[in-house]
Amino acid sequence: MAARYGILPYIAHATARPRRLSPAGACNKTPERDRPQRHDDQKLQRFALQAKAYCLKKGYNSKTCFLIDMNLPGGKNRFFVYDLTKDSVINAGIVAHGSCNQSFLSKPQFSNKPGCGCTALGKYKVGYKYKGRFGNAYKLYGLDSSNSNAFKRNIVLHSYYLVPDKETYPLPVCNSLGCTMVSDNYLCTIERIIDASARPILLWVFE
Repeated sequence: MAARYGILPYIAHATARPRRLSPAGACNKTPERDRPQRHDDQKLQRFALQAKAYCLKKGYNSKTCFLIDMNLPGGKNRFFVYDLTKDSVINAGIVAHGSCNQSFLSKPQFSNKPGCGCTALGKYKVGYKYKGRFGNAYKLYGLDSSNSNAFKRNIVLHSYYLVPDKETYPLPVCNSLGCTMVSDNYLCTIERIIDASARPILLWVFE
């Protein structure tokens, strides 16, 4: 199943050569994230308010959720760790979008069809942790009609060493084949949050 998680050729990490973690999947001390710039605070707050209500209703973690704004360019921080109690962003990082099986897709297109290679919009439950082709990963369960095939499509949250830690905008970053794909260091940041949570965490991809 891991072989289905495709990575397209890396594009546009400006100057620094990406570094593999050693040993694979190990977490180094994570540097402080740059404060996300020019994202829409009011938009995030609107989604966070809905997310909190959903989490309280469904018994999910009601203190923290993950919000991904696919309306932002790929080279900008658009994966936000959101503190639902303080109504604020506490961390942000780069996340790749799916290629839709094209050679490279600079702007995301969305689909829920099996085999499409696209990102699917909607709410996800972050599921169980496992060791996959790219190290530690988390199964994702689609909670909406727009992403109901996520588990069947092997859509997971994982890292890849060619996803940069810092913003590259206006340059893009690499594509996934639909998975929520972040940098090695950023996965370490969110991994600690997921593993410490007694309740499932909500991840919401929107535009």
